Amino acid sequence: MAKIDSYLQTCIDQKGSDLHIASESPVYVRELGRLKPISPEPLSAQTCEELIFEILEPATQTRLREEWEVDSAYTLPNGERFRLNAYRQRKGWDAVFRHFSSKVASMEDLNLPPIVRKFTDANQGLILITGPGRCGKSTTCASLIDHINENGEDHIITIEDPIEYIHQRKGCLVNQRSVGPHTASFSSALRSALREDPDIIMVGEMRDYETMSLALTASETGHLVIGTLHTGSAAATISRVINLFPAAEQSQAVASLSESLVGIVSQRLLVNAEGNRMVPAFEILVNSLAVANTIRGEEFHKIPSLIVTGMAQGMQNMESSLKALVAGKKITQAQADEILAEES
Repeated sequence: MAKIDSYLQTCIDQKGSDLHIASESPVYVRELGRLKPISPEPLSAQTCEELIFEILEPATQTRLREEWEVDSAYTLPNGERFRLNAYRQRKGWDAVFRHFSSKVASMEDLNLPPIVRKFTDANQGLILITGPGRCGKSTTCASLIDHINENGEDHIITIEDPIEYIHQRKGCLVNQRSVGPHTASFSSALRSALREDPDIIMVGEMRDYETMSLALTASETGHLVIGTLHTGSAAATISRVINLFPAAEQSQAVASLSESLVGIVSQRLLVNAEGNRMVPAFEILVNSLAVANTIRGEEFHKIPSLIVTGMAQGMQNMESSLKALVAGKKITQAQADEILAEES
């Protein structure tokens, strides 16, 4: 058993989302959005180095010493998984571990709106899961993939950095690739995936022009692509996608997105009213004819009003999601007001 395992298990037991190992600092767990120390004394730089390097593969150790930062993953003996980022700072080596349960949550477990299940029925197109850091984007993506895996007979390829949730074969053939150990980059893996007979491609993060361009191409040529972006709303997501392209290519990107987009799920996580767990709030955009025409006309500012008028098609805005949580006593009115104030 690795020396760091007890700290990671404490993070799980306290329902923490992240564990921080920092040189000359106590060990911290992020619990319900707040950092709390779980070790009485600071760890020395040498102890931190030993804790971090013990669990890394030799090649990853070498890369970390050469490049001073690295992304990887680690699995406890009980199957619980963590994504980790290790890096060098002024006092020594540090690492942050993000916990991912060994069990993939279902759409019902996550309280995802029913329309999201219908998104996965699409034969091709682009589904975008968006939101700030620590809002559960990876968990939502994993839930969609698991639903397809249980109910389909398809070839699923995931491209991640690193692999977070492990998907066992159910009804589908599932291949998972990690940037670093298995491929040079998201874009190179996505380019290769187009020659690997996939039905569904999940891209951990669409952070650059080349990756987004390839994702749009894939979504237009018979593949269902699921990806994430760090954007706060559907309108902001559409603008971000288009702005990833050079000016000369933006008109074509607009046309491609208007045709290939299936829907956008923008989400936030909030501490519940009892203060003992996190609950999600969602904005949902469905690519209706009106939405497609609005994208094609580059009138992105109209997206919020189309969400309001598209409730019958399964759309919902963040305000209505928050109102439902307040009505169900899941969160307080003050919490809802705070989120809406941030978005206004």
